[in-house]
Amino acid sequence: MIVINLKSLMLELKKNLFLKCKNLVEQKITAIKDSLIQIQEAANNETKSSAGDKHETGRAMAQLETEKLSAQLAEVLKTEQVLTQINPNSKHQLIGLGSLVITNYGKFYISISIGKVEVNNEIYFAISSISPIGKLLLQKTENDSFIFNGRTYLIEHII
Repeated sequence: MIVINLKSLMLELKKNLFLKCKNLVEQKITAIKDSLIQIQEAANNETKSSAGDKHETGRAMAQLETEKLSAQLAEVLKTEQVLTQINPNSKHQLIGLGSLVITNYGKFYISISIGKVEVNNEIYFAISSISPIGKLLLQKTENDSFIFNGRTYLIEHII
Protein backbone atom coordinates (compact mmCIF):
# COMPACT_ATOMS: atom_id res chain seq x y z
CA MET A 1 0.00 0.00 0.00
CA ILE A 2 2.71 2.47 0.97
CA VAL A 3 4.69 1.83 -2.24
CA ILE A 4 1.60 2.37 -4.42
CA ASN A 5 0.72 5.53 -2.49
CA LEU A 6 4.29 6.86 -2.83
CA LYS A 7 4.25 6.24 -6.59
CA SER A 8 0.91 8.02 -6.98
CA LEU A 9 2.26 10.95 -4.94
CA MET A 10 5.32 11.16 -7.17
CA LEU A 11 3.14 11.03 -10.28
CA GLU A 12 1.01 13.84 -8.82
CA LEU A 13 4.19 15.83 -8.19
CA LYS A 14 5.20 15.37 -11.82
CA LYS A 15 1.78 16.61 -12.94
CA ASN A 16 2.21 19.69 -10.73
CA LEU A 17 5.63 20.39 -12.25
CA PHE A 18 4.14 20.06 -15.73
CA LEU A 19 1.32 22.48 -14.87
CA LYS A 20 3.78 24.99 -13.38
CA CYS A 21 5.86 24.90 -16.57
CA LYS A 22 2.75 25.21 -18.73
CA ASN A 23 1.42 28.15 -16.70
CA LEU A 24 4.76 29.98 -16.89
CA VAL A 25 4.86 29.56 -20.67
CA GLU A 26 1.25 30.73 -21.00
CA GLN A 27 2.04 33.81 -18.88
CA LYS A 28 5.02 34.65 -21.10
CA ILE A 29 2.90 34.28 -24.24
CA THR A 30 0.19 36.52 -22.82
CA ALA A 31 2.71 39.17 -21.71
CA ILE A 32 4.40 39.26 -25.12
CA LYS A 33 1.08 39.41 -26.98
CA ASP A 34 -0.10 42.23 -24.69
CA SER A 35 3.12 44.15 -25.38
CA LEU A 36 2.68 43.68 -29.12
CA ILE A 37 -0.88 45.03 -28.90
CA GLN A 38 0.30 48.06 -26.90
CA ILE A 39 3.03 48.83 -29.42
CA GLN A 40 0.59 48.52 -32.31
CA GLU A 41 -1.92 50.78 -30.58
CA ALA A 42 0.78 53.36 -29.85
CA ALA A 43 1.94 53.28 -33.46
CA ASN A 44 -1.66 53.67 -34.68
CA ASN A 45 -2.26 56.61 -32.35
CA GLU A 46 0.91 58.37 -33.49
CA THR A 47 -0.17 61.40 -35.45
CA LYS A 48 1.97 62.95 -38.10
CA SER A 49 2.84 66.43 -37.00
CA SER A 50 5.11 69.03 -38.43
CA ALA A 51 7.98 67.14 -36.84
CA GLY A 52 7.99 64.46 -39.54
CA ASP A 53 11.39 63.06 -38.57
CA LYS A 54 10.23 62.54 -34.99
CA HIS A 55 7.19 60.62 -36.25
CA GLU A 56 9.29 58.42 -38.53
CA THR A 57 11.80 57.72 -35.74
CA GLY A 58 8.98 56.71 -33.39
CA ARG A 59 7.50 54.37 -35.98
CA ALA A 60 10.92 52.84 -36.70
CA MET A 61 11.51 52.23 -33.00
CA ALA A 62 8.06 50.66 -32.71
CA GLN A 63 8.87 48.42 -35.69
CA LEU A 64 12.15 47.30 -34.10
CA GLU A 65 10.39 46.54 -30.82
CA THR A 66 7.69 44.61 -32.69
CA GLU A 67 10.33 42.52 -34.45
CA LYS A 68 12.12 41.81 -31.17
CA LEU A 69 8.89 40.78 -29.43
CA SER A 70 7.82 38.68 -32.42
CA ALA A 71 11.11 36.77 -32.21
CA GLN A 72 10.58 36.25 -28.47
CA LEU A 73 7.05 35.04 -29.11
CA ALA A 74 8.29 32.55 -31.71
CA GLU A 75 10.77 31.12 -29.16
CA VAL A 76 8.15 30.83 -26.43
CA LEU A 77 5.76 29.14 -28.87
CA LYS A 78 8.51 26.58 -29.64
CA THR A 79 8.81 26.00 -25.90
CA GLU A 80 5.05 25.52 -25.68
CA GLN A 81 5.30 22.99 -28.52
CA VAL A 82 7.78 20.94 -26.46
CA LEU A 83 5.28 20.82 -23.61
CA THR A 84 2.62 19.40 -25.93
CA GLN A 85 4.89 16.39 -26.44
CA ILE A 86 4.89 15.57 -22.71
CA ASN A 87 2.37 13.24 -21.11
CA PRO A 88 2.60 14.05 -17.40
CA ASN A 89 0.90 10.74 -16.56
CA SER A 90 3.57 8.60 -18.23
CA LYS A 91 6.00 6.49 -16.23
CA HIS A 92 9.57 6.17 -17.40
CA GLN A 93 12.15 3.40 -17.12
CA LEU A 94 14.61 5.34 -19.27
CA ILE A 95 15.06 9.07 -18.83
CA GLY A 96 13.44 11.06 -21.59
CA LEU A 97 11.20 14.05 -22.20
CA GLY A 98 8.76 14.32 -19.29
CA SER A 99 10.87 12.35 -16.80
CA LEU A 100 11.27 13.49 -13.22
CA VAL A 101 14.75 12.45 -12.13
CA ILE A 102 15.86 12.34 -8.51
CA THR A 103 19.65 12.32 -8.05
CA ASN A 104 21.94 12.61 -5.07
CA TYR A 105 22.60 16.27 -6.08
CA GLY A 106 19.22 17.49 -7.24
CA LYS A 107 15.83 16.86 -8.75
CA PHE A 108 15.41 17.43 -12.48
CA TYR A 109 12.27 17.63 -14.60
CA ILE A 110 13.19 16.98 -18.24
CA SER A 111 10.92 19.41 -20.06
CA ILE A 112 11.77 23.03 -20.86
CA SER A 113 14.59 25.27 -19.69
CA ILE A 114 13.08 27.45 -17.02
CA GLY A 115 15.41 26.65 -14.13
CA LYS A 116 14.28 26.44 -10.52
CA VAL A 117 10.67 25.54 -9.90
CA GLU A 118 9.25 25.22 -6.41
CA VAL A 119 6.52 22.69 -5.69
CA ASN A 120 5.45 21.73 -2.15
CA ASN A 121 8.40 23.69 -0.69
CA GLU A 122 10.87 21.59 -2.69
CA ILE A 123 13.17 22.88 -5.43
CA TYR A 124 13.23 21.14 -8.80
CA PHE A 125 15.12 22.13 -11.92
CA ALA A 126 13.09 22.21 -15.11
CA ILE A 127 15.68 21.57 -17.81
CA SER A 128 15.65 20.93 -21.52
CA SER A 129 16.72 17.58 -22.91
CA ILE A 130 19.25 19.48 -25.05
CA SER A 131 20.85 21.31 -22.11
CA PRO A 132 24.30 20.03 -21.08
CA ILE A 133 22.99 18.11 -18.06
CA GLY A 134 19.85 17.07 -19.95
CA LYS A 135 21.98 15.40 -22.62
CA LEU A 136 23.87 13.48 -19.93
CA LEU A 137 20.64 12.28 -18.33
CA LEU A 138 18.91 11.03 -21.49
CA GLN A 139 18.54 7.27 -21.83
CA LYS A 140 19.94 6.60 -18.34
CA THR A 141 18.16 4.35 -15.83
CA GLU A 142 17.94 4.19 -12.05
CA ASN A 143 21.29 3.55 -10.35
CA ASP A 144 23.23 4.89 -13.36
CA SER A 145 25.68 7.67 -12.70
CA PHE A 146 27.24 10.49 -14.68
CA ILE A 147 29.73 13.28 -14.10
CA PHE A 148 28.73 16.91 -14.51
CA ASN A 149 30.93 19.85 -13.49
CA GLY A 150 33.27 17.53 -11.62
CA ARG A 151 30.50 15.95 -9.54
CA THR A 152 29.36 12.36 -9.81
CA TYR A 153 25.57 12.21 -9.87
CA LEU A 154 23.76 8.99 -8.95
CA ILE A 155 20.27 8.56 -10.41
CA GLU A 156 18.16 7.39 -7.49
CA HIS A 157 14.65 7.49 -8.98
CA ILE A 158 12.96 8.10 -12.32
CA ILE A 159 9.29 9.00 -12.41
